[in-house]
Amino acid sequence: MPYNDILAKLKDAIRFVSDNIQDYVVKSKSDFTQKGKLTPEKLIAFLIGQGSKSTRNELIEAFNGDKDHPTASALVQKRARLLPSALSEVLYRFNKSLDVPSSDSKYRFFAADGSTFTFLSDSRFSSEEYFTTQGNSAKGCYSIHLTAFLDLDSNRYTDAIIQPITQKDEYAAFRTIVDRHPLPTDAYAVFMADRGFCSYNNMAHVIQKGQFFIFRAKDIGSKGLLHHIDVPSDEAFDISVRLIIVRSQSKKRSIPDGYVRFVGKETSFDFVEYGSDAYYELPVRVVRFQLPSGEYESLVTNLPSDDFSPERLKQIYSRRWDIETSFRTLKYTIGLTKFHARKAASIKQEIWARLISYNFTSVVMDCVEIPVRKTKYTYKISVSTAVLACRKFVLSLIAGIAWDIIGVLSRELVPIRNNRSFPRLSTAHFRRPAYFLYRPS
Repeated sequence: MPYNDILAKLKDAIRFVSDNIQDYVVKSKSDFTQKGKLTPEKLIAFLIGQGSKSTRNELIEAFNGDKDHPTASALVQKRARLLPSALSEVLYRFNKSLDVPSSDSKYRFFAADGSTFTFLSDSRFSSEEYFTTQGNSAKGCYSIHLTAFLDLDSNRYTDAIIQPITQKDEYAAFRTIVDRHPLPTDAYAVFMADRGFCSYNNMAHVIQKGQFFIFRAKDIGSKGLLHHIDVPSDEAFDISVRLIIVRSQSKKRSIPDGYVRFVGKETSFDFVEYGSDAYYELPVRVVRFQLPSGEYESLVTNLPSDDFSPERLKQIYSRRWDIETSFRTLKYTIGLTKFHARKAASIKQEIWARLISYNFTSVVMDCVEIPVRKTKYTYKISVSTAVLACRKFVLSLIAGIAWDIIGVLSRELVPIRNNRSFPRLSTAHFRRPAYFLYRPS
């Protein structure tokens, strides 16, 4: 796809929201009814294209040094009128307009993961549901949690849910996204996630959708989902298990053979009412294999053993790491840790905008043909250069000046160094929010 067509598709998605802006504002009868420099279309394009600099410098750059550019105060006022759903709608429409990567496989793989972000705020701008002190800092901080799905075949985010930190519920976020997730027309969807998402309810939601799942579970011997399941004495195995989910202790009913699991009142399970004598059959495979480190890992899946051997499942699940690296790109290359607002609603706008920026960059990178050279290494596009070039390209919707994006990306290549691995940082995941004063110019 020509890269100009990609920008046109993004522009069409932005224009749709702009043309129907009254559906995406706080006050539908008055917001954005007057003309101004920051039209809805330019405001959305600016949010997608802004980087980590101060708001003033970002505006000067976006409007190409025009002395009559909008002020930071005008931007804040305009953003206060725009609902985060305006940006999420742009993401959904942009994704829908893109071509699906061709594949001979009858399965497409989607990875789920979550990440928490801290931001500067106080009680005037954000409600207490965003404030937390437990385990983070003595003074406390404002935080927000993102749960997102990444299409591993196209490297695009397909959907996300943003929650206040005190209402963080990755189980609920996972099943909500699964229920509304668009399905491939010519393949089955396989949803995979780490053990923080592994639950009977999430498995049942995927099964009810007629699709497949892969969850990493706590290993045997722990008090997790695999507790009390008779497993072979072998260190690695692949067994089929029938789980019977019940929500009452009645012994009068007749249930099929299997491992009975009681789900209490405090735990969600949407397909059997608590206290009911009904039950839910959950047929799964439990696959355990050894890692290069010598440790063992256990997966729970409903994928057929004929198509997915333990070795293939191991290889497929390793692809889940792509969403971890995508979060790194979101945070530190695209700049999701450098927020430009104090209001929680504005923080949500920026999160959706960064997801759009990530997808746009990913699609554009796929358009670049990398020249083949007789060199020691194979080369790839520099992600940081691609993010910068795509930001400038999106901002051309405001200033009308675009980079030769393909020319830039085809020159800025970096070598691929395979077989390198680094230990995961053992430091705390909590990061202090970036202060507004300490921004690059």
